[in-house]
Amino acid sequence: MTVAGAAPIPLAEVGIPAEPRRRRPRPVRGSRPGWIVYASLGAVLLASVFPFYWSLLIGSGDSSTIRDANRSWIPGGNFFANAAAVIGDPAVNFWPALLNSIISSGLIAASVVFFSTLAGWAFAKLRFRGGPWLLVFVVGTMAVPMQLGVVPLYILFSELGWTGQLGAIIIPALTSAFGVFWMTQYLRQSVPDELIEAARVDGASSFRTFLTVGVPAARPAAAMLGLFTFVSAWNNFFWPFIVLDRQNPTLPVALSLLQSNYFVDYSIVLAGVLLSTIPLLLLFVFAGKQLVSGIMQGAVKG
Repeated sequence: MTVAGAAPIPLAEVGIPAEPRRRRPRPVRGSRPGWIVYASLGAVLLASVFPFYWSLLIGSGDSSTIRDANRSWIPGGNFFANAAAVIGDPAVNFWPALLNSIISSGLIAASVVFFSTLAGWAFAKLRFRGGPWLLVFVVGTMAVPMQLGVVPLYILFSELGWTGQLGAIIIPALTSAFGVFWMTQYLRQSVPDELIEAARVDGASSFRTFLTVGVPAARPAAAMLGLFTFVSAWNNFFWPFIVLDRQNPTLPVALSLLQSNYFVDYSIVLAGVLLSTIPLLLLFVFAGKQLVSGIMQGAVKG
């Protein structure tokens, strides 16, 4: 502080505290991953990619490649010929099986996301008698193996005349106990009760509150649930193999027919396996942004 024509007066003498000096932020130790982290991630990456590379290595060769001890670790040039053999095999019925897998997996994923979000919203934000115990019962059903219900389900669909139809694999999978638990936990942590009270003050009904508040908040978790449900339904083999026939199979059931002969050509089998994974890889590429967003928001909220 200074006065005209006088020496400057320290700020402390007039009762004004001096501005403290700002210290430079110290770098946090361990903020950058070390070589152990990169080595571990590299090992996990190699372990994840190796099955695909092995399938490509065998699927691009011929029938003798898998038994050749001196095989080359460079993929051959027969992959497209083997893939054409899979697609053109009349026993496999590739294109109808692919369409059946897309339809059934898409409907199952959409239904699980819809019903799980509705049920999760009810368990997380609505208060009703017996709600906690009902949630415990829903979660407890995950401990029941699917194999215990195969015989009653098959008898039921046989009496309904649904065996051999896609409805027999879609109807039992329309809901998911894990999906209900997943969405309940996410909505309970991500949606403040004040938003719901504000929507009710504005005159919104319960369902409109769910649409305007719950659905936008649940989008990242719903995207992850839909992605994982689609992959699980796509790879499901046990129940479709039992209830469907060879004229109307899903893709995993159709590809299993490649091994029904006396001589199994594993180059063609693994070429078919790679063909069945291409739609999943494309799905992960286009849904990767939502997947990472859901993981990051779940980590921050939790």
